[in-house]
Amino acid sequence: MNKALLTILLLAFIVLFITSPFAALAMLMFVVLGGAFISAFWNLVQALIGNAPKEPL
Repeated sequence: MNKALLTILLLAFIVLFITSPFAALAMLMFVVLGGAFISAFWNLVQALIGNAPKEPL
């Protein structure tokens, strides 16, 4: 569940960074935002289902 909350917080920071008036390369950041939305959605689905991500060895 902590990973899902961290993902949502990171997504909020990315949105703030894109909408800031001094954001350079805004179109590239929209690609990053799309990836962040997909990652956040996937982490929330995993948290709801209850699948814990595998820890690396």
